[in-house]
Amino acid sequence: MKYVLKTSAPQRHSFDLTRELNPQQIAVVEAPPRELLVLAGAGTGKTRTLTYRVARLVAAGCNPERILLCTFTNRAAREMVARVEALLGIDMRRCSAGTFHHIGNRVLRRHGQAIGLSPDFGILDPEDARTLLGSVIAELGIEALSARRFPTPKVLANLISLATGTRQPLEKVVEQHNLKLLDQAGMMAQVARRFAERKRQMNVCDFDDLLSEWLRLLEDPTLRHVGDELRAAYDHVLVDEYQDINAAQGALCDAMAVGHQSLTCVGDDAQSIYSFRGADFTQIAAFRARHPQADLYKLTINYRSSPQILALANRSIAHNRSQYPKELQAVKPAGAVPAVIPLRDVFQQAEFIAQRVLELHHEYDTPLARMAVLYRNHSHSLELQVELTRRQIPFSVRSGLRFFEQAHIKDVCAYLRARQNPQDALSWVRLLRLWPGIGAQTAEQLATLLAAPLSQSTGGSSAQRLAEQAARARGRARDALTRLAELWAILEDPALQSPGDMIRRVVERHYGEYADRNFPNAAARKDDLEQLAGYAARYPAASEFLGELALVQGISAENVLGAEEPDDKLVLSTIHQAKGLEWPICFVLWLAEGRFPMATAMRQPADIEEERRLFYVAVTRAGDELYLSYPVIEETRDGPSHMLRPSKFLLELDTLPAVFDRWQIEEAPADPAPVG
Repeated sequence: MKYVLKTSAPQRHSFDLTRELNPQQIAVVEAPPRELLVLAGAGTGKTRTLTYRVARLVAAGCNPERILLCTFTNRAAREMVARVEALLGIDMRRCSAGTFHHIGNRVLRRHGQAIGLSPDFGILDPEDARTLLGSVIAELGIEALSARRFPTPKVLANLISLATGTRQPLEKVVEQHNLKLLDQAGMMAQVARRFAERKRQMNVCDFDDLLSEWLRLLEDPTLRHVGDELRAAYDHVLVDEYQDINAAQGALCDAMAVGHQSLTCVGDDAQSIYSFRGADFTQIAAFRARHPQADLYKLTINYRSSPQILALANRSIAHNRSQYPKELQAVKPAGAVPAVIPLRDVFQQAEFIAQRVLELHHEYDTPLARMAVLYRNHSHSLELQVELTRRQIPFSVRSGLRFFEQAHIKDVCAYLRARQNPQDALSWVRLLRLWPGIGAQTAEQLATLLAAPLSQSTGGSSAQRLAEQAARARGRARDALTRLAELWAILEDPALQSPGDMIRRVVERHYGEYADRNFPNAAARKDDLEQLAGYAARYPAASEFLGELALVQGISAENVLGAEEPDDKLVLSTIHQAKGLEWPICFVLWLAEGRFPMATAMRQPADIEEERRLFYVAVTRAGDELYLSYPVIEETRDGPSHMLRPSKFLLELDTLPAVFDRWQIEEAPADPAPVG
């Protein structure tokens, strides 16, 4: 017996858009189903607008299951779907809403057999994928052939992922992102091919496969029947954060909309800042070239920032040539004019921010959590973190450790600790394990020997002891210990006293290469280490630098252990991590040429424009007050200090009518100590 379940379109619901949305948002919500590009500026309510468009489509009779809603987090998808349910009073569980990977997983469960995947295929998390990649490297014998130069599974996995997302050959990605490994690109491509074969043999996918195999179902001519079935399942495709998608995700959006042509893409080209992880600016910039019949809508009514902050932001982003021009308009009343503050050096910059934060906190009763300090690179917060710790101002670093707690900082400092105190066995173990061919057990044995007092050993310097152990070692350990002994001889040279120079020698002779092999973001970590070297160079000896470091970490520990950790904390964040967030008061650090924009971005106009978009994102995080600072003098590794030029992003703003006030800093004498 067959029982027919009758389905029907949901009842049409009406709701009053004028109470919830402004005219620009209503125009997007009520636009007919076709190709739309919605340029939603910072703080203009793009998520609300996209949510109401979904609700409008459903209210007009579309079954929720025929809507494909692509977001960048599953949480965002859940919140949007829940809001639609609240608006319409219907069950939206059948709506295909979620991240591209979430949707790709569902697609491959249903259609993966067409490409040899069974419905019960497994998904490798990043750690499992790196483990399998390591197994492939060992199987092919590449580790033995090129032990010192071949990248670790973590670095190689990142490069393979970039190649998949950008739809480029692996060799091209290596050339763009890690040129030092270009001579290994051929072997890396061989590993990638074998890695793909192993995944199919094991009936597993990694996260990138969820997109690439979904795209294959849509683009492979031999699978046309599957692609047609996939596209026929949906009447509308909607995409959030469109400026952040990569080439593979862009191709998926276009391919899924073929036939019904109802494609709504919402994003802001002025906030496209993630090219380093594969985001493709051309997806939004060239949208109308791919979709010439598309309608263009703009959301420019800003609910976040004051008119003064928006005037500065609008003037800045207007210098970008590759963009859809738009000017944000403020709803808020007039507020404080943004301030540009030149400071003598990085220490005075840190002092200014700490003092101003305390003033705003105590005198104006502003919670610390309603203030944020933003910077281009994590290393730019080094001196500030020290100053905040000294003043016992609680702070949190978004999605990251405090500067001195990061692995690469502790790794390099271990060299200085062992050089300063050869009996520090823990530091010896840490640095020894960084060298190829030296495992945990060998590191422990060598550390015990190296940390033994002279009277308990054969004597000699640490460099001599390392050379003796190198002579006894075999294989890769022999080469590693020989190189370490040579490096240690340099560190033990009495002429080398500056802790900054010691750090640079460690990076030049070992850790720079180690970072290239082990970290996908090696360039950023080496920049951190150069900042650390510059900071350490201000101390005459390693003992003083390490002592100061221990005190800073000790004060931090006391703050946490002495009482419950405070809920109210100043926020420290890179600008990349701050995107999508907002605070009433924001400070932006290190607006000096060569730092922001970075020196490496000065070569190509496209890179400068992305740096300017990053500056735009920073200033539009602020609601009420904005402080832009830079040091005027920088001490250099090669001799006397030199003057820093203000960032081009500040110089571009310095025209009439003025959009900022320039503050002049005066140093007041310290209060005299009480007598008696």
